[in-house]
Amino acid sequence: MKSVELLKVAREHLENCYCPYSGVQVVAVLFGPKGPVVGVNVENASYGLTVCAERSAVFSAVSRGLRDFEGIFIYSPQVMPYPCGACRQVLSEFFPEDFQVVVTNGKEEEKFTLGELLPFNFKL
Repeated sequence: MKSVELLKVAREHLENCYCPYSGVQVVAVLFGPKGPVVGVNVENASYGLTVCAERSAVFSAVSRGLRDFEGIFIYSPQVMPYPCGACRQVLSEFFPEDFQVVVTNGKEEEKFTLGELLPFNFKL
């Protein structure tokens, strides 16, 4: 999928974000041959229990038996939504170093590989 199409999908899911504490909406769209899988951020008053959009999308895909993706498109209209360290580590559990990571606020867009964002991921 192209960025324009992914942005459209992401915007359609903005209202599903639950972010009463930060006010920052984030939507993540995993893209690949099986179609998009979407995740949104879900905050909690106990902030450590918050689930980021990236992990929400990955856990949803894994729950459905889907793991063949080319990349993840992350959108927030409020900020440039770079993935946090926990999300980078979770992505590295399921996807290779050349996995595409695209972040956008709807005006600017940046592209990375997962290996660029997390060059020394934790491995057992």
